[in-house]
Amino acid sequence: MVSTPNTAFETKTFPYGDAAIAEGARLITAGQPVAVPTETVYGLAADAVNAAAVAAIYAAKGRPSFNPLIVHVIDLAAAEAIAVIDDAARALAAAFWPGPLTLVVPMRPDSGIASLVTAGLDTIAIRVPAHRAMRALLAATRKPLAAPSANASGAISPTRAAHVLASLNGRIAMIIDDGPTSAGLESTIIMPGDPPRLLRPGPIPAEVIEAVIGAALAAAPGGIIAPGQLASHYAPAKPLRINANIARAGEWMIGFGDLPGDDTLSETGDLIEAAARLFDCLHRADASDCVGIAVARIPIDGIGVAINDRLIRAAHR
Repeated sequence: MVSTPNTAFETKTFPYGDAAIAEGARLITAGQPVAVPTETVYGLAADAVNAAAVAAIYAAKGRPSFNPLIVHVIDLAAAEAIAVIDDAARALAAAFWPGPLTLVVPMRPDSGIASLVTAGLDTIAIRVPAHRAMRALLAATRKPLAAPSANASGAISPTRAAHVLASLNGRIAMIIDDGPTSAGLESTIIMPGDPPRLLRPGPIPAEVIEAVIGAALAAAPGGIIAPGQLASHYAPAKPLRINANIARAGEWMIGFGDLPGDDTLSETGDLIEAAARLFDCLHRADASDCVGIAVARIPIDGIGVAINDRLIRAAHR
């Protein structure tokens, strides 16, 4: 176990296991947020019914209160206890849960979910995760857990425990370390309906979802109705230039495929590998001595849509 003293909290990192889950459940029951990996990125989990606990997430992240959170639950039955799951949502749940799909659906009036979670909206973003650590924490707490990414608001998302510690050291009590996340990008967010809408691209490409529902996905409506819709998001501290062919003076180059650099998303041009490595590469670039970051052009195919979405928001200033 690694611990780093701080005047606010002593942030402790526990390796995944029974002891870590027991301590994480104890802290969550006491109203504190805990950093835990999911298959997408590390999340900052707290009891979604406890308004003070949810407020502690916002405080730790410095997150604007108009930006709603995703609620994680153990299974479809738990989702149905707090949200209205219609036939369209049920079909998506059957196809992709547990997994990196979030559904934005009407919230039940008697859900008990703290209003801070939904930023006052009458819809809720809900997901059944697949990662063993988050599922173990859900089982141990027996609570719905609100869990945005475990990093300072707007900064690069964390795919390793070390990323969380670098961003939130002294702001949270505990990190559960279960190695790097597999998907490396936040979940795909869908709002079922007529038409169904893609609110945020993610690890499950739009065309895969369209094949399941038998309908084309429409664009997101205006306004913030789901996480990850802020124009500037996932951003390094250094200026980021995208679709680069070569590094300029003082830039750290992140390559792709045949285009080399100081680092690469994938030497073979594999978009799945690129997605898993994206935030890790951005963290290394931001920690370098360079004054700027350049990223090679990424094809807008499949999960490449989600990669480009994150890069565009990261570059927006």
